Amino acid sequence: MDAQPPSHGGNSPFKAAILALVMVVLAGHLLIWVMMPTKVYRQHWLPDIRLKSSPTYFGASGVTFLIFMFPILFMAVMGCVYLHLAQKSRDNHLKGNGKHRLAILRRPVIMKGLGVVSRIELAFFLMFIALLVWSFATYLRIGFATITPQSAANSGEKVWEVKLETAALRLGLIGNVCLSFLFFPVTRGSSLLPLFGLTSEASVKYHIWLGHIVMTLFTAHGLSYIIYWAVTHNISEMLKWDNTGVSHVAGELALLSGLVLWATTYPKIRRKMFELFFYTHHLYILFVFFFVLHVGISYAFVMLPGFYLFMIDRYLRFLQSRQSVRLVSARILTCETIELNFSKSTGLIYPPTSVLFMNVPSISKLQWHPFTISSNSNLEAEKLSVIIKGEGSWSNKLYQLLSSPSSVERLDVSIEGPYGPTSTNFLRHDLLVMVSGGSGLTPFISIIRELIYASETLKPKTPEILLISSFKNSSDLTMLDLILPISGAPSQLSNLSVQIEAFVTREKQPTAQQKKNIRTLWFKPSPSDAAITPILGRNSWLCLGSIISSSFIIYLIFIGILTRYYIFPIDHNTNKIYSSAKKSELNILFICVCIIITATTAFLWNKSKNAKESIQIQNMEGASPTASPNSLIYNADRELESSPQQAFLQTVNVHYGERPDLKRILFERKESSVGVLVCGPKKMRHEVANICSSGLAANLHFESISFSW
Repeated sequence: MDAQPPSHGGNSPFKAAILALVMVVLAGHLLIWVMMPTKVYRQHWLPDIRLKSSPTYFGASGVTFLIFMFPILFMAVMGCVYLHLAQKSRDNHLKGNGKHRLAILRRPVIMKGLGVVSRIELAFFLMFIALLVWSFATYLRIGFATITPQSAANSGEKVWEVKLETAALRLGLIGNVCLSFLFFPVTRGSSLLPLFGLTSEASVKYHIWLGHIVMTLFTAHGLSYIIYWAVTHNISEMLKWDNTGVSHVAGELALLSGLVLWATTYPKIRRKMFELFFYTHHLYILFVFFFVLHVGISYAFVMLPGFYLFMIDRYLRFLQSRQSVRLVSARILTCETIELNFSKSTGLIYPPTSVLFMNVPSISKLQWHPFTISSNSNLEAEKLSVIIKGEGSWSNKLYQLLSSPSSVERLDVSIEGPYGPTSTNFLRHDLLVMVSGGSGLTPFISIIRELIYASETLKPKTPEILLISSFKNSSDLTMLDLILPISGAPSQLSNLSVQIEAFVTREKQPTAQQKKNIRTLWFKPSPSDAAITPILGRNSWLCLGSIISSSFIIYLIFIGILTRYYIFPIDHNTNKIYSSAKKSELNILFICVCIIITATTAFLWNKSKNAKESIQIQNMEGASPTASPNSLIYNADRELESSPQQAFLQTVNVHYGERPDLKRILFERKESSVGVLVCGPKKMRHEVANICSSGLAANLHFESISFSW
């Protein structure tokens, strides 16, 4: 979901203090970025810090530890504490602030190439571009000031050649600024993104923008140096790998890896050859490795904090993905859609619109696909569900496998996640208008189930719900049958006001075969399968904070001992004797070892706790009376004939042969606060965003939902 201020309910003084401390550290960190190109930083601040630090144990890296690495990791650990307190606050994800102080800033704006962004996101994007322009201009101004015809003649070069080399170096420095932020948006279990109301799924666009800028700058950096070497007859510099200093070969290998990765990210290649995109994206490992060898470990610590947090997250995901989870059943709909139901531990709590990544080895051992969770962890304490629409080669293969006449008795599945927003402020609105297209209905199912739980259990004032769903064919209407869970639904829904307007765009009237049976497959359990559990236990945020802090402390101890008793006696902090490549390799090795040790220890400890607490679920509740739930296949029509289900579906109005007039529907709503959530095709998102940002209705508050299927 797009950026939202996190909720402050429960433990608010302590949480507010932590958040204030993080913001102060962040402001100081950003000040360093602003000042880094200036003479004040390079001639005064940096020398003073070096004088007061102890280079005997950490060498030149000690300064970058202090200025760049420590603040980011400190904020990440404090973020873990903050999110732990937020998680402990009762029903934090339902609490809203009731006001819209940032409503104007959060209004959507459609920018070509950027898509739908809020005004505050656009403001941050423009400030980031301003930082790049400021840094580049300052670097060039200071660098060009020392270039004169006399100084150029002394080095046997022309003025423009010296300026070209200066500009080439500065392009690399600016590229490193972008690289420093590149990995934050794709750290799925990040403790930093939620502090700003962001999720990794919704932040992927920032990673894409940064990736394009990084590769543009580094490509210009590399080409500029090649041109410079060519015109100055020093092309042999391309093969230079000094024992100390900058390694040109390593830089070229990093750039080559990045260019191959970059080429496969363009939409046409990504859509038509997704596996090629997926596999080549792992070249980021070579890119970062050779980049560190190119610039040296001391300067690399400017960009390594984000990558450090990403490595911790990636390794934890690897550990979780090794376990096969218990797939209990699958409901097969007539519209080439399936609902998979997994067993989960009662300790796994997730908010609406959460996402998990799934792998089915029988289809592809390497492909992982994200899916929005449709179940609710409050209503369905022992079940987790995802809905998969057959709209791609992988999902079509899965549908064909499960819908074939020859029944599947068991399906191996591995998962990563779930991941989701830490807070959702649905209760702050008087009305929620949910606009979906096709399988974009999925995240709204999780929201509706959450509001059902809230209306029946917590008894707050819940917003009215207007669901506007567009489908191509009438067979897709079957997806509406999945809004209520099979089991766990309240006996009455009188406290929740729901109206569903469904539009079938390609049919003028109902078809004779519109209502067809929904088949359900029950899978045989395997002793090796396990229920889905939180990877780091109930106190996962505190555990993550422990991993971040302990791994870094152990790394500092290792590298301090290595530097003091091995590197320092050889080099004596001259940086002219001991191999810079070897030093970088040792640092990378120690970082990886420390992350592996601490993360594996935490994972195995929590796995043993989960094994003691988990109860193997043999049967799922809500089975049809027409057959035993242990039977392999049975007709599930009876599941959908309960009073709550029938009462709920009576709220559905179906319109054939037309599209919803969204402008009329939205402008007719007179409630004081209308939350407008949209999930579907790009054209639909842009249409709704334009309506909400027009300024003609101040009560409309746009929320773009990130979903996967």
